[in-house]
Amino acid sequence: MAWKWKYSPKEQLEDTSSLHPGLTGLQNLENTCYMNAVLQCLCSLTPLVQYFLSGKWNTALHEEIGESATAFGCLVSDMWLGEFDFVSPEAFHSVFGKRYPAFSRRTQHDAQEFLICVLDDLHEAFKQPNQERQSSAAGASTRSSSGTSIITHLFEGQLSYAIRCLTCKALSDKPESFTVLSLPIPSTRVCSLQDCLECFFQPDTLTRNNQIHCCWCGSNQDATVTASITKAPQIIIFHLKRFAWQDKHRRKLSTTVCYPFSDLDLSPYISTSCHNNTEYSLCAVVNHAGDLDYGHYTAFCKHSITQHWYSFDDAQVTKIPDSAVQADTAYLLFYISQGY
Repeated sequence: MAWKWKYSPKEQLEDTSSLHPGLTGLQNLENTCYMNAVLQCLCSLTPLVQYFLSGKWNTALHEEIGESATAFGCLVSDMWLGEFDFVSPEAFHSVFGKRYPAFSRRTQHDAQEFLICVLDDLHEAFKQPNQERQSSAAGASTRSSSGTSIITHLFEGQLSYAIRCLTCKALSDKPESFTVLSLPIPSTRVCSLQDCLECFFQPDTLTRNNQIHCCWCGSNQDATVTASITKAPQIIIFHLKRFAWQDKHRRKLSTTVCYPFSDLDLSPYISTSCHNNTEYSLCAVVNHAGDLDYGHYTAFCKHSITQHWYSFDDAQVTKIPDSAVQADTAYLLFYISQGY
């Protein structure tokens, strides 16, 4: 289905016939709270919403592989231009499950894995030819094929890994693109997002089985690796690694991670060659409450028009105070550049 709108993107968000634009719940289709939480966050991101409501996606769409992207566009329209308290994501779930059969079953899934698949699917549906993209790095998920799209424009950043041989001191750089950064949680009680970032970007020493092959030495050698951001995305997504292995058992970390609502400064981790804006504001959160077997996903989203925060618990939408957004259930954090 093709949608055409006569208004500019800004007017679309502000001048709509909807009684509750952008405040529409999503029906749980049985164990699909992971999907609903991620979709609410994506459908709260102003530049992505503008792209779909403006109709620009119609001209970029590859129809032969764009069925789920079309269903996503219709869902955005229902949520922003409809007059419903909640809608069913059944159409999107159905066509998305055809491309990703693992998600066709109505069982609980990891929200981060679902998010990566949605971004990959939208990228493939809208991508335009470009040079070959880089492969992924540990801790970073990335587009898997060539081309640019609204997804790479908004979500893709680039890391550079500076690798120094400890024998000959030769230095090499390895670039890696990313859309989601998976951050380790360095404490079991309480820490800050900055602590997680420091842990991710701290220099690492590669020894024994992790040695690099140094082309200058002609053999495997110990090395240091230091990561930095060489291209900061407009929207950066952090995945807090709450699920970890301990003694052959997977467990959930309930650590309270304190994260800023605004002025998140990434400059300590950004290369001097990068001229992007380095400060970000929080715009959405995916929460996971419970344990590995009986968990439940919800979302907190900041409304682009009212600037209030809302909780999205499947079909239920509730206005919440800013203080409620800081929660120890945070799993995915969406930040948007303050320079956007």
